[in-house]
Amino acid sequence: MSSATAISLDQDVWRPKYNPWLIAVVVAMAAFMEVLDTSIANVALPYIAGNLGASNDQSTWVLTSYLVSNAIVLPISGWLAGAIGRKRFFMACLGVFTVSSLLCAVAPSLGLLLFFRVLQGAGGGGLQPMAQAILADTFPPQQRGLAFALYGITAIMAPTIGPTLGGWITFNYSWRWIFFINLPVGILTWLLVRRFVEDPPYLARLKAAGVKLDYIGIALLTLGIGALQVLLDRGQEDDWFGSHFITTLVVMAAVSLISLVIWEWFQKAPIIDVRMFKNFNFAGASLMMFMLGIMLFSSLVLMPQFLQTLLGYTSELAGLALSAGGLVLLIEMPIMGQLTTKIQARRLIAFGWLSLSIAMYYSTQRIDLQISFSAATWLRIAQVIGLGFLFVPITLAAYVGIAAEKNNAVAGIINFMRNMGSSVGTSMVTTLIARRSQFHQARLIEFTREGNPNFQNSVNGLAQRLGHAGMSPPDAQMGAYARIYQSIQAQAGTLAYIDTFMVLCVGAGIMFFLSFLLKKNEPGGGGELAAG
Repeated sequence: MSSATAISLDQDVWRPKYNPWLIAVVVAMAAFMEVLDTSIANVALPYIAGNLGASNDQSTWVLTSYLVSNAIVLPISGWLAGAIGRKRFFMACLGVFTVSSLLCAVAPSLGLLLFFRVLQGAGGGGLQPMAQAILADTFPPQQRGLAFALYGITAIMAPTIGPTLGGWITFNYSWRWIFFINLPVGILTWLLVRRFVEDPPYLARLKAAGVKLDYIGIALLTLGIGALQVLLDRGQEDDWFGSHFITTLVVMAAVSLISLVIWEWFQKAPIIDVRMFKNFNFAGASLMMFMLGIMLFSSLVLMPQFLQTLLGYTSELAGLALSAGGLVLLIEMPIMGQLTTKIQARRLIAFGWLSLSIAMYYSTQRIDLQISFSAATWLRIAQVIGLGFLFVPITLAAYVGIAAEKNNAVAGIINFMRNMGSSVGTSMVTTLIARRSQFHQARLIEFTREGNPNFQNSVNGLAQRLGHAGMSPPDAQMGAYARIYQSIQAQAGTLAYIDTFMVLCVGAGIMFFLSFLLKKNEPGGGGELAAG
């Protein structure tokens, strides 16, 4: 009997000692805590800078340092789990994450805080993929969609909640409490994992077979992903290719990652099994998960930023406008888990991308400077409906035709692709908003020349009203010009948001057509191909 056949039989026979849903809740707690930490510190950066005597520019490394180490560990988590055992690796990640959270909370300087954030990101890097892999092995194929729905709630809800929760904690208590709150959750989850989670027999055999340490692969991965994450995080701020630093990072990332793929392709025991991309379904699902990360975080950045910068909403009010969308996802995810047992994953995926494309196009028609709070809330609901149809089916599609012993590797790469998509999406929309605002402002300024009678009439009329309000003629004239310029900036910004939503609309539309190229899966059959 071949080892692959033995593993397959083990997977068919083995079932956990404890209720699978109890295990699911435990590992979902760990994943939620980690995903929450990727966004909860965003709004606390000015407070951290002020408290630790750093500039706002320096404080952004609190985010970058975490994302870099997190992104490095994600794709190799499957390899690490095979080397030391999945449960042991999961518990080690939980322990490192929890202890480093405490160290971040008591850090006396920015330098130490950044070091502890690197440790925290490394510990958190293994939590998401291992939680997903545990769910894939714990549940029988017909229930896998429901299990992934629970995981999807943590992966999609946590980034939505993070900024609002972080802002509330920082404003009412201290930025240090955004790290302190991880302690009780981390300790409780570690104890529960130790008690209830166990490794399937095939993982014990893989561990016993031994794993060769690939030093060159690890070095190339660290250099490539580290450089890529830093350039995505700092690119717009440093003017992309106008910066020698960013250009150097681009070259370093490209050379390292291309070399990594070539090197790993010919390794017998690679740290990242790039040969899995020969499976079209896995490659297509990875691309779609990358695009899902872009869509999720792009819309998560665009809506509150538009409401706060152009409409003057407070962070709390902008968060409330987004909260209804989060509630819809919370209701939608379990329904999606049920639908995967009745409808092929690729059909659900196609519907999700089509819904998302329509919602993004609708956003281009609905976004304006007069949009009401209720209209913004409904717009956000429209944007998230499609997201709910994507996460679970895409995750299921990634497992189609993949052997059970690859579950850890699948989970690591899929989660890595979503996280990189979120970084690319955030960087992309930030750049698009800035560049397109400049473009539209330059076009609108052409209509504000002295020789334009309509412009001159507007200035004179506004100056006259300001004069009636008590301003002197020179001040009224200058005030009129200033207010018209403010109006031009607001209109240019709005047009930039419209352009960005259109880009997202096109991206979702392309994914819609790609959905039909995915293989048919057996509804309720996990990663099984459909017969016929």
